[in-house]
Parts: sequence; C-alpha cells; structure tokens
Amino acid sequence: MKRFQDLTDQEVLALAVSLEEEDERIYADFADGLREQFAATASIFEAMQREESEHRRRLIELHRARFGEHIPLIRRQDVRGFVQRRPVWLYRPLSLETVRRQATAIEYETRKFYEQAAQRSQDASVRQLLGDLALAERHHEQTAQALTSAVVDSHLGESEDTARRKLFVMQVIQPGLAGLMDGSVSTLAPVFAAAAATKSTHEAFLVGLAASLGAGISMGFAEALSDDGALTGRGHPWIRGVVCGAMTTGGGIGHTLPFLIIDFRAAMFVALVVVVLELAAITWVRKKYMDTPMWSAALQVAVGGALVFATGILIGNA
Repeated sequence: MKRFQDLTDQEVLALAVSLEEEDERIYADFADGLREQFAATASIFEAMQREESEHRRRLIELHRARFGEHIPLIRRQDVRGFVQRRPVWLYRPLSLETVRRQATAIEYETRKFYEQAAQRSQDASVRQLLGDLALAERHHEQTAQALTSAVVDSHLGESEDTARRKLFVMQVIQPGLAGLMDGSVSTLAPVFAAAAATKSTHEAFLVGLAASLGAGISMGFAEALSDDGALTGRGHPWIRGVVCGAMTTGGGIGHTLPFLIIDFRAAMFVALVVVVLELAAITWVRKKYMDTPMWSAALQVAVGGALVFATGILIGNA
C-alpha cells in the first residue's frame, strides 16, 4: 500500500472520486434495505446518495480541468490508513442503529481524509474544493448521528455519546479484542501440548508464560504499525499497540496461571475452566461491540478454540 503523504494532487483527486463512488453505492444500499420499514430514513439516505454523486461530479470536473480525462484507479485498499469496510449485505436485515453507526463512521473517515488532503495540497483550486467537501461531509456526519434519535434510546441519539462510543470502540475495543482473541486462542496449543507431553505443571507454566509474552510483544508492534490513525481516527498507534499487546498477554496468561498448581489433574481442570470463561468473554464482547450475532460469535470462537486445543493435545501426545 502507498502512504497517504506520498500521494500527488492527481492521486488524491482520483482517490476522492473512488471514495465518493463507494459511499454513493453504500447509501443506495442503505436506502434499499430500509425503504420497506423505515421509509423516512430511507429518503434521507437517498438524499445523501445524491449529494455524494454531486461531490463526485465536482471532483471529476476539477480533475479534467487540471490533469485531463484519464482518472487513475486508486482505491481505499491501495492507501495505508483506511479502515476496511464490511459489505452492506452482510448486515441485512438492516437495523436503524447499525445503519446510523456505519454512516457516522463513513462520514467521519471521509471528512478526515478531505481535511488532511486539503492541508497538504499546494494547488489552490484543489485545496478549495477539498475544504468545501470536508464541510459537506461534516454535515453528513451530523445528519447520520441524528438519524434515529426519535426511535432509539435517548443516550444513543446524543451525538457526543455516539462519537465517544465510536472512538472507544476504534481505539480500545477493536485492538483489545484482537489481542484477547489471539492470546486466548493461539497460546492454547503450546500450553496444552507442553502439559500433555511433560505431565509437568512447571514446564507447562514456563511454555505458557513465554508464549503469552512473545505473542503480546508481536501483536503490540503489529497493531502499532498497522496505521497512524490520521485518517481513521483510531487514536495514537502506540496506545492501540499497548492495549492490543496487554490483552494478548492477558489472554494467554489466563489459562497459564492454573499451572502454578502442583497437582497436574487439578491444574488441567482449572485451566480448562479458564479457557471456557475466556471464550465466553470474547463472544460477549463481539456481540456487544461488533454487532456479531451471539450464536455466530459463539460458534466461531468455540470452533476455533476447540481446533487449537485439539492440535495442542495431539502434538503433546505424539
């Protein structure tokens, strides 16, 4: 992927055209998914779709005037720092709160892009248009935040609470959940393989401790280096890295500590209980903050955990 600061003015305009086209289609999907039950909200998204189409037209006109007819194909996945969006069809049937949250995140990210791009552009016409579009996206963001205030709980309708919750999810929950899942699941194999192979709680504890700390350091650096948060609003990268690394280590240490128990059978039993509690906690967090259906989250976590656990036991008894 290319760094945002390395883009030329032409590439910035080409990326902006791509973003507006994608947002236009997403809002069309929202309107289509809500039209039957929530016609008024669907009409708002239809209006937002038309505005995104107008933004795209203005960007294309400026590109044609400055750089000619050919617009390079540059997409969000080609530039470092953008959050990858899940396709709308995965959310169907659409709920008002899910749509509002997704629309708010889309407009926030697009606004940040326009503001950053306008600041670094040296071309007056490009800078003016990008600044105007940033203001328009801010208006869209406010509209998205207030979309369902009449039909959801009042605390969800408050824009400040919405923004605070969104930032909390992006800066803490997402990296923390990634770390907890990696630490809780990936360390199962080495810990239980060591326990099954040696029948020694001390050896299993040392292996689990090393695996947990190693995974925590690795995941922490991976998260910190994934993006700088300038466009995504995900916060300082090293804070996310610390959160991710700490949760990774904690997820592995959880089922490692029972092996401080001298009795091997008791240690294994307690470790298994801790594993079940860890997987239940992951399922709950995914359901509450990531909009994953409970049965789906539980099945995915249980299958993944069972496969890794079985791998460890099989290797340990080999």
